[in-house]
Amino acid sequence: MSKGSSNKNKKGYPLSRRRFLQVSGVAGAGVFGASIGKGNAVTHQPLAEKPLNLPIPETEIKKSVCHQCPGRCGIDVYVTDGKVHRIFGSPEHPISNGKLCPKGYFGLQILYDPDRFKSPMKRTNPNKGRNEDPKFVPIIWDEALDTIAKRLKILREKGEAHRFALLLGRGWGASDVGTIETFGKLYGSPNVPIGHASICSEGSKRAKLALDGNDSYSAYDWDNCNYVLSFGAGLLEAFRPYNYIIQKWGKLRDKAPRARITQIDVRMSTTAVAADRAVIIKPGTDGALALAISHVILTEGLWDKKFAGDFKDKVNRFKTGETIDAKLFAEKWVSGLIDWWNLELKDRTPKWAAEICRISPDVIVNIAREFATALPSIALFERGATTYTNGVYNGMAIHSLNALVGGMFAKGGLMYQMKPPYGPLPANADDYMDSFAKAAKMPRIDMAGTDQWPLAKTMLQEVSKNHIAGKPYKLDTVMFCLTNPLFSAPDSKKWEEALKDVFVIDTSPFPGETAMFADIVIPDHTYLERHQDTPIYPTYGYPTTNLRTPVIPPLYDTKYVGDTIIEIGKRMGGRTAEYFNAIKDSVNVLKHLAKGFEKEVGDNGVKDFKGWEEKGFWAKKPYLWKQIDGEFLGWDGRDYNKKMSQNDVKEKLLKTPSGKFELKSQLLIKHGEYISKKHGIAADRVGFPQWVAPKYTGAGDLHLIVPKYAFHAEGRGANLPISIEQFQPYVGGRKGTYLEMHSETAKARGIKEEDTVKITTPLGSIEAKVRYYDGCQKDVVVLPFEFGHFAMGRWAKGRGSGNSNEIIENVSDPISGLASFNSSLCKVEKI
Repeated sequence: MSKGSSNKNKKGYPLSRRRFLQVSGVAGAGVFGASIGKGNAVTHQPLAEKPLNLPIPETEIKKSVCHQCPGRCGIDVYVTDGKVHRIFGSPEHPISNGKLCPKGYFGLQILYDPDRFKSPMKRTNPNKGRNEDPKFVPIIWDEALDTIAKRLKILREKGEAHRFALLLGRGWGASDVGTIETFGKLYGSPNVPIGHASICSEGSKRAKLALDGNDSYSAYDWDNCNYVLSFGAGLLEAFRPYNYIIQKWGKLRDKAPRARITQIDVRMSTTAVAADRAVIIKPGTDGALALAISHVILTEGLWDKKFAGDFKDKVNRFKTGETIDAKLFAEKWVSGLIDWWNLELKDRTPKWAAEICRISPDVIVNIAREFATALPSIALFERGATTYTNGVYNGMAIHSLNALVGGMFAKGGLMYQMKPPYGPLPANADDYMDSFAKAAKMPRIDMAGTDQWPLAKTMLQEVSKNHIAGKPYKLDTVMFCLTNPLFSAPDSKKWEEALKDVFVIDTSPFPGETAMFADIVIPDHTYLERHQDTPIYPTYGYPTTNLRTPVIPPLYDTKYVGDTIIEIGKRMGGRTAEYFNAIKDSVNVLKHLAKGFEKEVGDNGVKDFKGWEEKGFWAKKPYLWKQIDGEFLGWDGRDYNKKMSQNDVKEKLLKTPSGKFELKSQLLIKHGEYISKKHGIAADRVGFPQWVAPKYTGAGDLHLIVPKYAFHAEGRGANLPISIEQFQPYVGGRKGTYLEMHSETAKARGIKEEDTVKITTPLGSIEAKVRYYDGCQKDVVVLPFEFGHFAMGRWAKGRGSGNSNEIIENVSDPISGLASFNSSLCKVEKI
């Protein structure tokens, strides 16, 4: 905390207004002083130079957690006279390390967004549509919560609790996601919540579940890695946690030996430009390349024999095109390797993959040799490789590389994130289940986990069309929390039709597309105004959880969504009300979670709720397990000296039925008939990482790629001038978004830079302006995902190109259910 009592500088001169605002930071409170005006130009209001005789106010530094991506960076928020004016990364936080990515500074404009909802709102216009004014009127919280609770009680009394759905975006922890899940359990609806992972990055989780038994993203030991093989991961654009990855990128480049980075991509992305090698491939062919790399590793004897196993006589029998007797090979921690070779890998040569991927076979051979010898190495992927109909098989082929080089749970390799030791809540939901909740057995509206999508955990993109069709039933009431599928889901216009006959509740603080169809808006606090736990996403392995705290009192009459759910629960009556009355509120939930720190004191001394608030996070090193030369060892308090049994490994690390890395996945074999039918492959092959050609949608001649860029703040950046100003830097996109197009492709169509074009798929057309970018392949166009809003606020509405999701067909990977956002073939023509 810093204090000042003089309005003079060190030399005793009076401070001008301009200088006073600069040094005190109060100018930051007027965060929209630089605004986007007519013609998209940025205008600045001059500040008077008249000396002022004002005391320098007191500034407080408060701990919180960033909200612009899943990274969970700890932040120091500077507050002066009750106004936030600066945000920096917390120096002591293990993810932010005193730094923030460019998005981290958006918080001021989010907090002070003039278009925020300022209280609960009720719709008075019964007509719904993108051009309909909802004619909202403000109401008090009691009216809003009573209206919702009454509606839900009537549904339940009619035996139709399943007709209430809560669609959830980026949840954060037990105080919001946990509360919502418990409400759904006690209320008796299978649709509370329906998560957004199927329009995010579900494919990578399901690929890893199939191979190593962990339905999770990976954590990485960047500090000790010598080689990174990235398949479409936007490490310098959107990979989580973005701030941390930028820091580690610098360390990878500065350490000795200097780590080598190879980026596989469909365009010259920022990451590809900065990498040591960029390999540009045909969209959706990542799996073919990964299989050929595995082929080279095996035929040249470069695999990790201590981890994967070896031939009993030490003679390498992996020869192109030749099968092998499995009895000759002694498996260690990898199962099914010889069967994989015989049925799939023996024919997946660099020459074969080169033709599919449109690259040189020599490039594949060189990558394979580097990856297998410049150890430790990491092969990673997310949406770039999995947003196609073959996404899980692409991911499996890539992830198999980590097993072949012994990177699983090894120094310089990858692992999975440990969870924090939370204490129990003040009440156990299982004790409050009434007969209705116990008997509830209706299928989900999205059909996830049914015969239609047996391996999918959520299918948010299916909700709209299933509701319209009434299959398996029609919804009555839908609540939206941190998700806006009217903008972000494929075939997004379908949602406009779906929500016309549903009672819609939106919890967003911002007037987005979903809010325009809402019957009631119950606005959440922004992240700088609430208490909330945020256990970290998989990052470095050891457990860490943050505590978001309100740095200022709420500016408006808003309410944290965790407390909103608790208050609705209290109004439900019966056992549900009893439970939520026992829970009390979200802060009480957090205090009980923090009791778990009493036995597991954090490395920063945090042992209770008070310490958690003061420090902003709890963390405890080390990661408790490590694989060294094919042996799994546990931490004994001093080092990794405790040898783990195979059962220990199976329980804690390789959680497959065999307790090994399964190249012949028993999970997929269990669903063999379904997978065989959906992918058109033989049932005896479904368990192996393999080449399955992607199915492109549309009849165009250009692949439409819709990546996320560095200034995409999970849908919150479109109405922020600071984001708009810097969104698409390498083609000059400061007015919105451009369609990036190879100059030769554009000129062949008579298209010049800045021309407006029509982008067409079977769903319709949108418009965009063109910028030449020869980093695109000639049959690839790129339209970044961010703009094209018909709502969201004064700066977002109508800005930039059309929304790409309006013309992306709703097609998904049949295994994970991940929407195939990058599978569209479009036509582009000058208007």
